[in-house]
Amino acid sequence: MSDEAITYDAGHVQVLTGVEAVRKRPGMYIGSTGERGLHEMVFQVADRAVNEALSGRAGSVGVTLMADGGVRVTDDGRGIPFGAAEDTDGPGLEAMLTDLSAGARPRDRHSVTVALFGAGPVVANALSSRLTAEVRREGVCWVQEYACGVAVAPPTAAGPASGRGTTITFRPDTTLFGTTECSFAVLAEHFRELAFLNRGLDISLTDERPPGGLQTARFRFQGGVRDFVVSLGVRAGTHMHTDVIGFEREDPRMAGTMEVALRWGSSREERVRSFANSMATPCGGTHEAGLRDGVAAALDAYARTCGLLTAAEPALGADRIGEDLTAVVSVKLDRLEFVGATRGQLDNAPVRACVAEAVRAHLGAWLEENPEQAEAVITRILRADSLD
Repeated sequence: MSDEAITYDAGHVQVLTGVEAVRKRPGMYIGSTGERGLHEMVFQVADRAVNEALSGRAGSVGVTLMADGGVRVTDDGRGIPFGAAEDTDGPGLEAMLTDLSAGARPRDRHSVTVALFGAGPVVANALSSRLTAEVRREGVCWVQEYACGVAVAPPTAAGPASGRGTTITFRPDTTLFGTTECSFAVLAEHFRELAFLNRGLDISLTDERPPGGLQTARFRFQGGVRDFVVSLGVRAGTHMHTDVIGFEREDPRMAGTMEVALRWGSSREERVRSFANSMATPCGGTHEAGLRDGVAAALDAYARTCGLLTAAEPALGADRIGEDLTAVVSVKLDRLEFVGATRGQLDNAPVRACVAEAVRAHLGAWLEENPEQAEAVITRILRADSLD
């Protein structure tokens, strides 16, 4: 091989920035160019609207799957101006749609993470053949069109606005995606979880594509994760044997809050779900470990006090308490730490002891107040152990 053939210098380095980088390597920003990537685009646009609602600046969020393949996300918030404005706490909408650095923002316990990737609506803009941004603000409706992430023209006043808010409509680029069909069921499941984890969040999903007519769903739950636990049991068709035991607590030692709910049913299947800042943590982590530690400690202490376990018998460890258990643990932290880059396992060390302590106290009190249910739960766990 000649020296010329193996020469490698600065001229061989390709530097991609902004919209060009996103369109060249979409998988780096949304995970894939299949259905999963399409859903991530929806979540990245919805992220801003959901946080607008949770901050109290908007009353509701609406997501519509349009008949022509587009997706529309709308809120009735302040109306994010295209340029900077005094009453906004971040960049203007035009910057959010064109500047990768503008989409990323600090996350704390008060922020909901809707999307897995955190670049924001700029990514959906870059990967759409067409995007229309509409702002209703101070009695005027402002509109701006984009093509493949680039503004076609400056924002223009399209007429009077009767209300306020922001609407973003985008059409995924068919030259980049293998499919442009979002799944109503997948989106509905994600938004349902968000509504459970954020009490009072009002979010609706509408599908205009079915030939038989609109398909709609609205998610708003005042019971928080208590309602989540009830839903998990209903969907599994399980007869529940106990009340829902639930509580919320703030703990400065972990710089955040926790919300926990659990109950026992008639199935030997365990259903434990965990979340950190509204993101699912399928591999668990310190919050889920704390839940198990606390449940085991409370049950073991009560069982020994009531004579259901003798001093010589082994403890009811965390590996023994899953029999019939349905539970949700949700923590919201100022600073998240994960094991690895996939964010599937929470690693904040103080969380485990904080959650365990709170669960033990609240479940212990419930066991004392409900002796019949308490004895039934522990008896079923001990009986299951003897059958294994």
